[in-house]
Amino acid sequence: MTTVPEARTNDVGAGRPRPPRVVALGGGHGLQATLAALRGVTPRVTAVVTVADDGGSSGRLRRELGLLPPGDLRKALEALAPDGPDGQLWSRVFGHRFGGSGALAGHAVGNLLIAGLLEVLGDPVAVLDHVRRLLGVRARVLPMSTEPLDIEAEVSGLSDNPHRLRRIRGQVAVATTPGRVKRVWLRNVADPDGRLTACPEAVQAVHSADVVILGPGSWFTSVLPHLLLPELHDALLTTTARKVLVLNLVPQPGETAGFSPEQHLHVLSEHAPRLRVDDVIADIDSVPTPDQLRRATGELGGTTHLRRVADDDAPDRHDPAALGAALAAAIGVADRTVEHSGGATGAADLDRFGLAGPADLCGQPSGPAARADEEDERWR
Repeated sequence: MTTVPEARTNDVGAGRPRPPRVVALGGGHGLQATLAALRGVTPRVTAVVTVADDGGSSGRLRRELGLLPPGDLRKALEALAPDGPDGQLWSRVFGHRFGGSGALAGHAVGNLLIAGLLEVLGDPVAVLDHVRRLLGVRARVLPMSTEPLDIEAEVSGLSDNPHRLRRIRGQVAVATTPGRVKRVWLRNVADPDGRLTACPEAVQAVHSADVVILGPGSWFTSVLPHLLLPELHDALLTTTARKVLVLNLVPQPGETAGFSPEQHLHVLSEHAPRLRVDDVIADIDSVPTPDQLRRATGELGGTTHLRRVADDDAPDRHDPAALGAALAAAIGVADRTVEHSGGATGAADLDRFGLAGPADLCGQPSGPAARADEEDERWR
């Protein structure tokens, strides 16, 4: 089991510890939840985003222009936009979708801007760096690959023979299949039999991280794809970073219908047998058999943390402050940036890092943060 290296939490100035470098891998709403939670934990965040979306506005731009699907990249940038009138205005504008029935109908403004920059600059990493500066985002957003990818899957339950496996292709098809997904893999869109290449900056970010977070999100189409790119897979195996897995709150129709929390871990292990994790965070009310989840986590080398991390008003969504507190506790910064008394993270806490100024943050702290550790004790 790995720990955050002391050399990476060295002092800033006079005796102040440096906040951890965190890499969050995922896509869509799941990655947005992680990034919102990290706003109160550390300003040193890199998001590594899936690039296999083939639906909606992203799918249209990808098919018509041959570009990376921009939607999940845009969502990550929106989640990291700073508080304040300017940051929140740009976040709203980026997510705004055109109405009507014309050619622009359904397209998000941010998707079109990213697509335009991709055509002008060509380099997706440079494009995303330009866009984050426009939004005032301090964190970095990277694609997991600089080329659009396709997801393919073997699925059972699509014929009269329940054991017969059929292949389906495309993120939307996999995410919405009425069958049961058994296995997924990636293909290069331009050359289906060609080599899969990870974004070099994303691979380096994983190697340099203190903490790597996987999940929550669509298990087969947002979480597992990062493990299916050989270079990114190898980086996740060899990095000294602490590896944290955040489980979903409810099974997803299509992808994981009927899955128990521990089945998510078994599927992860089937796709990446050598991967080990240090921590698994799950909502206390989403785990019917805690002992089974603990055993599955132990098989991956980790520890289970049961917390109340669901939004009280929307039990299928994570509460950013509660998830932030759980992440902070798991990676050992709970006594620094997130108060366990339930109070908001203040300037005094951030000043311990020498980061009290708002220009040094990827976003303002996310407010009330913590539930007590007694929730773990409830299940011991």
